[in-house]
Amino acid sequence: MDALALPTDEALMLAWAGGDLHAFEALYGRHRSRLYSFLLRQLRDGALADEMFQDVWQRVIAARAGWQPEAAFTTWLFRIAHNRLNDHWRAARHRPSAPIDADERVAAITDARTPETQLSDFEQRRQLQLAMEQLPPEQREVLQLRLEQELSLEEIADITGVGRETVKSRLRYAMDKLRAGLSG
Repeated sequence: MDALALPTDEALMLAWAGGDLHAFEALYGRHRSRLYSFLLRQLRDGALADEMFQDVWQRVIAARAGWQPEAAFTTWLFRIAHNRLNDHWRAARHRPSAPIDADERVAAITDARTPETQLSDFEQRRQLQLAMEQLPPEQREVLQLRLEQELSLEEIADITGVGRETVKSRLRYAMDKLRAGLSG
């Protein structure tokens, strides 16, 4: 099937608001992995990410009747996730630590390369993970939205509720801190 023939997210959302369950299933299928990955990377706790993932989709379901395509569906979806994360951090009043089994998770990644290159890659990934964990939450969030979700600066600005220039600054500071953390 030609990718151009696929309905847009916005068309699917409008169809679902009109009662087409298959449209919701298509939206969910398109975005579940990206959304869950984003939440898991932010929360670093599988059970909490599962709970928040369900909560975000419940909010999408609750808002379907009044949804209007004022912004891209992806922007709207990640804005809900962003707001839900902010609610969580306000309630928790702390920055989460890395999961206890973080080293085991990274070590469980298999590939056919030599043990020496695997160890070197592991050390690099671990250094990057540690450097990212040291970033302020606002910088880590915009970095993940840009690099992992491949969203534009404008989309990130809409999601986070800050200006495009603020997003650019947060990205620049995040990258500078990562470079400093990885070179030292």
